[in-house]
Amino acid sequence: MTEAVPPEAPDEALDDLRARIRQTRRVTNPWAADRARGLPARELDALLEYWATAYDWRDQERRIRSLPWAIAGVEGGELRMIHQRAADLSAPAVVLLHGWPDSVLRFERVLPLLAGLHVVVPALPGFPFAVPRTSPASVNHIAEVVAGAVGELGYARYTVSGGDVGGEVAEILAAGHPDRVTALHLTNVSPRHAASADPARLPPEAVEYLRQAAQWFRSEGGYIAEQSTRPSTLTAALADSPAGLAAWIVEKLAAWSGDVSAAFTQDEILTWVTVYWLTGAIGTSFSAYVEPAAIPDRIDSPTVLSAFPGDIKPAPRSYAEVFVDVREFIEHDAGGHFAAWEQPQAYADDLRRAVRLGARH
Repeated sequence: MTEAVPPEAPDEALDDLRARIRQTRRVTNPWAADRARGLPARELDALLEYWATAYDWRDQERRIRSLPWAIAGVEGGELRMIHQRAADLSAPAVVLLHGWPDSVLRFERVLPLLAGLHVVVPALPGFPFAVPRTSPASVNHIAEVVAGAVGELGYARYTVSGGDVGGEVAEILAAGHPDRVTALHLTNVSPRHAASADPARLPPEAVEYLRQAAQWFRSEGGYIAEQSTRPSTLTAALADSPAGLAAWIVEKLAAWSGDVSAAFTQDEILTWVTVYWLTGAIGTSFSAYVEPAAIPDRIDSPTVLSAFPGDIKPAPRSYAEVFVDVREFIEHDAGGHFAAWEQPQAYADDLRRAVRLGARH
């Protein structure tokens, strides 16, 4: 039986990590200072120096391992998760689903704000802290693993919250188990809906959003193309180079946060990167991009949609409500893709709105 608490990293793994960072090979880079072409070399070098000399993984590890971890699910479909129980056994339950390139740590700042709720935060299959697996997992498969594990915990009805990959899993879970999912709280609707959207049936604002989203994919979506079509090539590069892994992930943290300097300290950034390195999860995390997915055309669960201005491509209500039953649409003044981390109070407040919707559903 796999232990619920994530294992400690061996000393040899930490020694190897620091040695690899110190041996980083620098080559000529004509775009080293151009942020539009990736993480600037000076910023990466400073982060690597701190990672190799001052960053204390053990301090972060102790905090992470002290979280209320649990495992549920049948063998082959086991799910490791943070399971924060409410004192009141009859309290509502919420399931929080993270995205890429992060982990359950996305919700660490929200947990203290959800007193009075049963909270389940799964480490999605293929991502850091998840029970190891050798086969890829589509978002549809992940949704079924989550449904099975949450049911085994004893929760027959619950609100599901998430964004990015977690948002897609949430939509699939709600469509497949409408008897269990009382409400949704999303920070975006699945980008896969764009493939089936008929511009002739959309209002002008939604059509303009599709145009803007297409432009975003052309200018910023290169990582999606590479992760979805050549995951093995990318895995070989990122799993062998701490500098490469950090550049790949930190570029996204910086670009997708409403204000990265306000949202993350150096230690926090490096913790989010280090969990990918120590768990070897960067390649398996690409499964959600690689494996074919069936996204429902319409989800009828009552939905609270939180729009954060720094997110990748926040959709207007007129577009989102084509695919989900938007009951409340909240536009925030700050926050980005990692809203639960960046704006935890706003996120928690919106989640509670969804819980109240679910209680009436």
